[in-house]
Amino acid sequence: MHGDAVKVRLAAPPVDGAANEELIRFVAERLGVPRSTVRIAAGAASRRKVVEVDGASAETVRTALLAGPRT
Repeated sequence: MHGDAVKVRLAAPPVDGAANEELIRFVAERLGVPRSTVRIAAGAASRRKVVEVDGASAETVRTALLAGPRT
């Protein structure tokens, strides 16, 4: 946690949207949902982003991200 946000470190460079795509893939994988349900709602060109997942509450997303990889 970083304040009220979940801090995620990605290996993808912030060039040509690669980091954004990696973040979407990462969130979708952690939640076990299709990538098409995850989107960056705000901050696409910023280090701080708002991510929305169709059908999931903020608490559900936060819990999944903090829980670690799905097995």
